[in-house]
Amino acid sequence: MPKIIFLPHEELCPDGAVVEADKGENVLNVALKNDIGIEHACEKVCACTTCHVIIREGFDSLEESDELEDDMLDKAWGLEPESRLGCQAIVADEDLVVEIPKYTVNMVSENH
Repeated sequence: MPKIIFLPHEELCPDGAVVEADKGENVLNVALKNDIGIEHACEKVCACTTCHVIIREGFDSLEESDELEDDMLDKAWGLEPESRLGCQAIVADEDLVVEIPKYTVNMVSENH
């Protein structure tokens, strides 16, 4: 069973976390199931960037992002080549090391 190593994040998981994931699960759901409260303003439908994560290890084991995810990621704060939306990054066979960015852009709440 693959593991996801969440690097320390000041607010969401100060000590970091190592959790087990089922193949086929997305990174966001694994985080939420393990009490790591990554924001997800669009309810996991690839319509915002609040669940933006950076895959520090294991990136190549993920399926490639599609055009919709790429368009959303272009709006994310701190975009990096290994950036993915947590709701779209599906766990495969390899362990992942995930960094949660310090900031998110919440277009849902910021447009009101």
